[in-house]
Amino acid sequence: MKLRKLSLRTRIFLAMILLVLLASVLISAVAIYQYNEQSGDYHKERLERKEENIQTHLRRVLNGRQNTWEVKTENIPIIFKEEVYNIADIHKLQINLYDLEGSLLISSKAGLQNNVADQCIDAEILNALSHTAHHRYVFKRVENGETFQSSYTYLVDQKSKSIAILNLPYLEKDDFLTKELLEFLKRIAFAFMFVLLMAIAIAFLLSKYITKSLKAISDKINTTRLEKSNQKIIVNDTSEEISTLVSSYNSMIDELEESAIQLARSEREQAWREMAKQVAHEIKNPLTPMRLTVQNFQRKFDPQDENIHSKLDEYSKTLIQQIDTMSSIASAFSNFANMPAQQNETLNVVNIVRLALEIFNEDYIDFSAEKEEIIAKLDRTQLIRVVTNLVKNAIQSIPDTITPKISINVSTDAKDVIITVADNGSGILEENVDKVFEPKFTTKTSGMGLGLAMVKNMVETYKGTITFTTEKDKGTVFTVTFPKE
Repeated sequence: MKLRKLSLRTRIFLAMILLVLLASVLISAVAIYQYNEQSGDYHKERLERKEENIQTHLRRVLNGRQNTWEVKTENIPIIFKEEVYNIADIHKLQINLYDLEGSLLISSKAGLQNNVADQCIDAEILNALSHTAHHRYVFKRVENGETFQSSYTYLVDQKSKSIAILNLPYLEKDDFLTKELLEFLKRIAFAFMFVLLMAIAIAFLLSKYITKSLKAISDKINTTRLEKSNQKIIVNDTSEEISTLVSSYNSMIDELEESAIQLARSEREQAWREMAKQVAHEIKNPLTPMRLTVQNFQRKFDPQDENIHSKLDEYSKTLIQQIDTMSSIASAFSNFANMPAQQNETLNVVNIVRLALEIFNEDYIDFSAEKEEIIAKLDRTQLIRVVTNLVKNAIQSIPDTITPKISINVSTDAKDVIITVADNGSGILEENVDKVFEPKFTTKTSGMGLGLAMVKNMVETYKGTITFTTEKDKGTVFTVTFPKE
């Protein structure tokens, strides 16, 4: 899963948990590093203290009353024959004494004289020892996972003359320090577990608090519509950033309301301009034959003609027919522009739809209902007009070359009444699908294309919906949904 696809709440939650984990790892790493530093300093200082104490002890033996031998390199094995073991035992450290050339004189470790490798000091160590300012050299090596240190210093007499080289092998034992470190890490692990649980709880609450305002804004934005009045967001106790976002949204709502009003006004003006053009176009159609009829009558009028009465009757019928056409045009546009006020009443939709179908004499119209009584609050007249317009449209869509069939069904669900009108006509062409409910759109040679536009207007007045599915040469199904209340 990509991080950018995660929600802000999840990102905040994960960021806080990750921060705690990184802090725990960093503190543990620092603790281990500090332990290693302290361990190194401890062993270095301990070896120096041991070395200083042993040097002091050795000098006391050299200068003591019990020593009857001359203090010089050759007598070192005799002087410390017994004392070297006592000193090593007291200080709990092995003691090796070499002459100034690096040859072993005496050791507190039994059998060391038999080990050829330990009987001489390396030339590099001798060189480093003699050339250092403090005449001290520490050699460190790691063997079988254990660290060994070996210090080399000069043993001097009362006149500060070097008479031997003191070697102290030292094994770094970290058992106690390691135990202390493990105990510390164990305690800090418990502390981190507690902090982690606290961080999870705080991260959850904090992310919820931060995203609560954002979710409120998101919900409002999702419900924002140009065609309706939108409510402003009121969110209290928010951060400065969220307050800025809310203020921007509320300003946008004000601008949107103003734009919606201007757009609605512009659309109404455009609609009336289009309507005026359509009315003028429809009225011009019958005016032309009326003008030709009157001109023809004027040109051919002869009072002496024996057929004058029949011709006058024919001219009158032509004029009356065109006048009726103009009247029907005016009525259609008037009905579309001025929808009657709703008269909501509790109706049995099944009976009303059945009543609306009684005006049709076509025997191929089939009516069915899910049950005999489906109650809803609707306007009787407008419901009848919806049904009759859809059925008329279905009848006109069926070509003469096929056996017509129209099915009307009334059903219901928990909240809505559903009316379907299905035909087996030619269907609606793909390029006309988006124009079906537009005023003045029609595919018929006669008519003004206002029927489905009026149906849509009436249905949406009741907060209902009208949809359709169509298939070329197989027919169309219109589905109208009305809320029951």
